[in-house]
Amino acid sequence: TVAFAPQRPNFTPTLRNSSTTIYYLLTPSSPQGGFHRNLGRTVHTLHHGRGRYVLIHADEPSTGAKRIETFVVGANLAAGEKLQWIVEGGKFKASYLLPDEEGGVESKEGLLISETVVPGFEYCDHDFLPEEGLRELVGREKGEELSWLLSPLGKKA
Repeated sequence: TVAFAPQRPNFTPTLRNSSTTIYYLLTPSSPQGGFHRNLGRTVHTLHHGRGRYVLIHADEPSTGAKRIETFVVGANLAAGEKLQWIVEGGKFKASYLLPDEEGGVESKEGLLISETVVPGFEYCDHDFLPEEGLRELVGREKGEELSWLLSPLGKKA
């Protein structure tokens, strides 16, 4: 099981922001965002580019491996790509670049999204998924398949 980060000094839960927003950019030189989760709901909005999101529904009750969901974010709505999506708190998410066009070979400009977290983001509400946590959630075989999406920040020191 993974643990959330410690609270920042002088953190007062009753004084936290109602929501916070950041920009998140994947580039050809940094094409992947590793598995992490927040306690709060995150509303994602696409600004530019294409990518794939992989969600592990760690918050859902189950007796076996947790449900995995993947989808493409991009401007091609006719192909089912998403412009906006919500990831509820407690779910692990990872993302990676896709080619700029379906059938293309590369992304030249990257993927730019914004993330609005409700209630506002605090590091004590955020954690990265370690390798042993991934195996625990999805099983050994699926864990090996998805291990390239782990963040180095999730590794134990």
